[in-house]
Amino acid sequence: MRDNMKGGALTEVTFYILLSLYAPKHGYAVMQFIEEKTGGRLSLGAGTLYGALNSLQEKKWIKPCGDCEGRKKEYIITSLGKEVAKKELVRLNELVEVASGIIGGTV
Repeated sequence: MRDNMKGGALTEVTFYILLSLYAPKHGYAVMQFIEEKTGGRLSLGAGTLYGALNSLQEKKWIKPCGDCEGRKKEYIITSLGKEVAKKELVRLNELVEVASGIIGGTV
């Protein structure tokens, strides 16, 4: 994963995974969330998703949800992951502001 915690841009998939995990979800529910929120524009395969989940766990941006019940392993965003997501939101808003000023109008 090319994501950078020190102010660099997150990949779109990473940002959506973090957003999806503000509430506990198992892998398949994360895939459904992303497909739904993007209108089908992004559709993750299981290998891509679980590789990303492992990478995000190593960065301590997400963690397995210990309080969650059920057979399937669920994940939740950590406080560090929330900081990263908030920084990305600020970055994206700045990008939209600059682009709107150059291109004109609103999206």
